[in-house]
Amino acid sequence: MDLKQLPFNTEEMLAGLKPWVECESPTYDASAVNRMMDLASYDLAAAGAEIERIPGRMGFGGSVRARFPHKDFGKPGILICGHMDTVHPVGTLKVNPWRIENGRCYGPGIQDMKGGNYVSLEAIRQLARAGLETPLPITFLLTPDEEVGTPSTRELIEAEARKNKYVLVPEPARQDGGAVTGRYAIARFNVKTIGRPSHAGYLLKEGRSAIATMARKILEIEAMTTDDCTFSVGVIHAGKWVNCVSSLCEAEVLSMAKRQEDLDRGVERMLALNGEENDVVIEVTRGVTRPVWEPNEGTMALYEIARDIAREIGFDLTHGSAGGGSDGNFTGALGIPTLDSIGVRGAGLHTLGEYIEIDSLVERARLVAGLLLRLQ
Repeated sequence: MDLKQLPFNTEEMLAGLKPWVECESPTYDASAVNRMMDLASYDLAAAGAEIERIPGRMGFGGSVRARFPHKDFGKPGILICGHMDTVHPVGTLKVNPWRIENGRCYGPGIQDMKGGNYVSLEAIRQLARAGLETPLPITFLLTPDEEVGTPSTRELIEAEARKNKYVLVPEPARQDGGAVTGRYAIARFNVKTIGRPSHAGYLLKEGRSAIATMARKILEIEAMTTDDCTFSVGVIHAGKWVNCVSSLCEAEVLSMAKRQEDLDRGVERMLALNGEENDVVIEVTRGVTRPVWEPNEGTMALYEIARDIAREIGFDLTHGSAGGGSDGNFTGALGIPTLDSIGVRGAGLHTLGEYIEIDSLVERARLVAGLLLRLQ
């Protein structure tokens, strides 16, 4: 069928997306994420899906599994995998409110990745309204913890992916609008320095500053960055009183590498930092890890189908491997054909200026609809 005949309506899509964006859902606020899952569950159910709510664990919100009616219900099909958590704390709407300016729509989490999730739902909805049955059954899985490495739902994602033939991940499109067909390996680390407290104004020399040691370690860690493996310190917590020598400092480190062996060497270097310096103990522990996803023949064949569909719609869909990490790392590493970053175009993700290009809503909805109709 001519995908351009599907009656996608930009204004209706914006109206449907707005409540999602205005329901702030930072990863570490399980109640907020669950409120977002309530909204999504209703919209998915209204589109005809059978909804299953999966309770959260490890302090995170729950997940939603939505399966749509199909003559082959329960057989291997297409998994659409997306996350509903964002990096933005509740209150970010006051700084980056929902608004439309110069062909752009702004709001926290609109690009990463509520916009992509919503256009995927809209694609399913329009196919159903047109009376078009897809060759394969469709499952939509929404998760609560991608922004912190997916510690509580990796097993769920992998189990669901193994039940299906293809995985679509509507993460934001690449800067050139392209898709992702592979992702780099990522490891997270928790670094802790433990010093000795003292009164900073009275007995300064008796103290051993955990902050000062951590500051030196941060410079050392980030200096380990090479073209093959990067290191970045993104979080640090320490101190409560300016007149106390801080005895505890904690930091979080992200490392990324294009090849697994490079990441493995990076892990060794990080763990080698364990020890003691000037009576300050340094503890490094490894956190969650995303494996390297290298594209296989199945993924490239899936991309070729998507590229042909994009040409029919009227745009060129490039592809490549990327950093940043997503749940596509897990499904792609399993060898299941996976196409990532087919969501909306935009910029500013993870910033207070996050936005989408409004004309990409219909464009990407048509792309997803085409994939759902062609994959078999």
